[in-house]
Amino acid sequence: MKSLLVLLVLLLVGCAGTTEKAVLRINLDEAPQTVPRMFPPQSNDDIPRYIYAGQLLGESNFVYPERHDSALVSALRWLVGLGQADDEPNVLQRPLAGVVDDSGRILVTDVSRQAVLVFDPGKGELMAWDKAVGMQSFVSPVGIALGRDGVVYVADAELGLIARLDREGRSLGALGKGMLQRPTGLVYDLVRHRLYVADTYAHHIKIFEEDGSLVGEIGERGDHPLEFNYPTYLALHNDALYVSDTMNARVQVISLATGDYIRSIGQRGMSVGDLVRPKGVAVDNEGNVYIVESYWDHLLVFNQKGDFLMPIGGGAGQQVGQYYLPSGVWVDARNRVFLSDTFNGRVAVFQYLGGGGEHE
Repeated sequence: MKSLLVLLVLLLVGCAGTTEKAVLRINLDEAPQTVPRMFPPQSNDDIPRYIYAGQLLGESNFVYPERHDSALVSALRWLVGLGQADDEPNVLQRPLAGVVDDSGRILVTDVSRQAVLVFDPGKGELMAWDKAVGMQSFVSPVGIALGRDGVVYVADAELGLIARLDREGRSLGALGKGMLQRPTGLVYDLVRHRLYVADTYAHHIKIFEEDGSLVGEIGERGDHPLEFNYPTYLALHNDALYVSDTMNARVQVISLATGDYIRSIGQRGMSVGDLVRPKGVAVDNEGNVYIVESYWDHLLVFNQKGDFLMPIGGGAGQQVGQYYLPSGVWVDARNRVFLSDTFNGRVAVFQYLGGGGEHE
């Protein structure tokens, strides 16, 4: 009997021409009229540079348009239980890093979920890619990068390899197996068609061709220029490689063209703007450098010269502008800044409002 009722509901919905596709919403505030939260707060002395855009949590970010079912269809839906979820919703648990692809999908590695979670606005759904190579599941996915022709690279720190996936998350094999101790951060160079990998336990950066051949290494353990102490996350901008030299409390900037040291950003210290355990690093299209200071739960902004400009919030907590052991940060083509607020199980999103690249 229930199967007949389900069929009847589907037929009625089909005849009414309704289509149901969820819409990805980052701003989940229940009161949209709330005054936008800006950083720094607007005053006579400070011009806001960033506005809080919202957060990514999981399936709750996909909102269905308001139904316009008839009373009969609504009653039948209730009777047969359509639209009532039987399973727990898929959510972020411990997000680490992410990217935004050319179709607007937001791909986030989640070490607790042991998967890459894909927020797809085109399909109106959240997908979980949990296979690294063939039937081998991810164990500890950390870094993620976009290659050519839709290829997605994912570093699994525990498996010691870089998984290659196609646009739909299907395995294309792996590279670096047997050559990597603990891969974490990744960037792909679209000019040279090479992949740069932070091999944290080896204290250097490995360089791979697309076919998986190892063609070079940058650095060794130490605290001098071009030396690293547990490097983690990477970023690429204007032919320069940015390396979070985590235990040296700095970000090193290296020329890809020559391999030369350019500068360091940040210094060890206890004040806002200083570094203790830098993790994620990213650069927007105006040259602003974003560094996650995980120890003090800060997202810090520097200019290209390495001058500290401002924090975007900071301090442990769950409110807007507060974080709990954050890790990765990335920027999309619209200069939206995404921060993996790891132990709060969310990704905070901020919109850069512009400022001439140096916040002048």
